Amino acid sequence: MSSNTPDYELDETIELTTAEQVRAIGDPLRTTLLGLLHERAATVTELAAAVKRPKSTVAHHVGVLAKAGLLRVVRTRRVRAIEERYYGRTARMFFVGLGRQSPDGQLPPDFNDFEVAARESAPAYERGQLRGFLRRARISDEQAAAFWERIEQVIHEFDKLPRTGDTVHGFAVGVYPIPDHPTLPPASPSSPSSPASPTGEQD
Repeated sequence: MSSNTPDYELDETIELTTAEQVRAIGDPLRTTLLGLLHERAATVTELAAAVKRPKSTVAHHVGVLAKAGLLRVVRTRRVRAIEERYYGRTARMFFVGLGRQSPDGQLPPDFNDFEVAARESAPAYERGQLRGFLRRARISDEQAAAFWERIEQVIHEFDKLPRTGDTVHGFAVGVYPIPDHPTLPPASPSSPSSPASPTGEQD
């Protein structure tokens, strides 16, 4: 479809606050189903055909997502004696807040997006079609959080792109601490602040 929004109403973001929600979204097949519903609402039959899995399997996973509040029935259609249910996401983006505690303790970890991206991107890398960069910067936690807020705007922009192409593209981003990465010591007060001497000699 040509629209940049699904054909049903949904919230922009929902924070996952329960272990049930995090476990629901942590399954690769369920994240694939959620991704398909970015485009439009779909029935279990349509979703099963898209992922090439048995309808009973997909129905189970749809039920898990619906119970966790991540999917809902957005409309129905009667076909002969059968009522078809069309499912849609409850939000465009789901996220787990950093440091969030659930009533029964620490929330279970979500699946590693980078692990998924590495697996998905391997064929594109072999074909020379992978666009990717890795950068590191020694910054404060506050700066990292502020930078991530800017990145979230780009994520929303990517999510809203019209589904008009022929190929699905992945977009992986992240900001994470690396405690054991080498860093330079503070500069000595006697360290020269000017460029190297004309001879090019330097330590």
